[in-house]
Amino acid sequence: MLAEGIIPGLGGIVIFIPQIAFLFLFIAVLEETGYMSRVVFLMDRIMRRFGLSGKSIVPLISGTACAIPAIMATRNIESWKERLITILVTPFTTCSARLPVYLIIISLVIPEGNFLGLGYQALTLMLLYLLGFAAAIVSAYVLNKILKIKSKTFFVIEMPNYKLPMFKNVAITVLEKTKSFIFGAGKIILAISIVLWFLASYGPGEQFNEAESIVTAQYGNENLDEDVLQQKIASHKLEHSFIGITGRAIEPAIRPLGYDWKIGIAIVSSFAAREVFVGTLATIYSVGSDDEETIKNRMAGEVNPILGGPLFNFASGISLLLFYAFAMQCMSTLAIVKRETNSWKWPTYQFVIMTAIAYVAAFLAFQFLK
Repeated sequence: MLAEGIIPGLGGIVIFIPQIAFLFLFIAVLEETGYMSRVVFLMDRIMRRFGLSGKSIVPLISGTACAIPAIMATRNIESWKERLITILVTPFTTCSARLPVYLIIISLVIPEGNFLGLGYQALTLMLLYLLGFAAAIVSAYVLNKILKIKSKTFFVIEMPNYKLPMFKNVAITVLEKTKSFIFGAGKIILAISIVLWFLASYGPGEQFNEAESIVTAQYGNENLDEDVLQQKIASHKLEHSFIGITGRAIEPAIRPLGYDWKIGIAIVSSFAAREVFVGTLATIYSVGSDDEETIKNRMAGEVNPILGGPLFNFASGISLLLFYAFAMQCMSTLAIVKRETNSWKWPTYQFVIMTAIAYVAAFLAFQFLK
């Protein structure tokens, strides 16, 4: 529990501290110099059409690095309705945690080639970024129409003179915002990390408890290296753990998307953080490291048990890319949304609706392309 539950949970908190500190450093510098007011003024008229404030542009852009500091950056939006809409749509923007998933799937299913001097794989990645930003804007427009929250917004902003920032003010802002994240969202992230570790480390029945003897007997005649054998045992345990059983249980629901139970496990476990997807596949496919090339070769050799042929083809690959483009696969973001809204209602709505949008988009893409 200490090595695989608590320490990774603490790591999930600590890993965001530099991003949060740098984001608020730059925001504080922009505010202190007087330039932030001008950015907000320039963008306000455009953002109003979608139910957002000019101040929403900062969270939406910074969300491409990480949604957590971006959501925290909504605190300077005075209107509760505009702030809430910004919080709910910011996770649609493509954050850096999605990149490991995108890169491994794009390299697997998107062919080499060029269009107007740009590679197909580069264009696919760029389109995913544009798709995420478009989803955020469209969602904001819809939420503005359906959310019955009374709020009057008067856009009053001071245009201060340009000046050099005061180091003391900047330092205090960065320190307070970073400390707020560590003690507010940190405890929720740690708790969920321990729960996910338990689900992946324990399981019912002999298949889990006797995994070592079962795998040793199964591969006894192959003279496997000790490291390879241990990877096989870990893969067998993961398959029959509580989280593996969950992956098996949701297989009928995700099969119309083109996935099998192995991808189901990776989807469930990547709720801890999207980048966990690659590490989970490394364990499932008995790969000794998170080396993307090795995992990619194993994935390329998978056969679809229903349709035959490769499991990861263009249709299932695009389906998986769209699922991760829209799905809320990040417990840390949900924790910070709870912290900022002071309620579990909004993160629950956010998780359910984003997952539903991801499922429908992935389903339509696979059924159309297959």
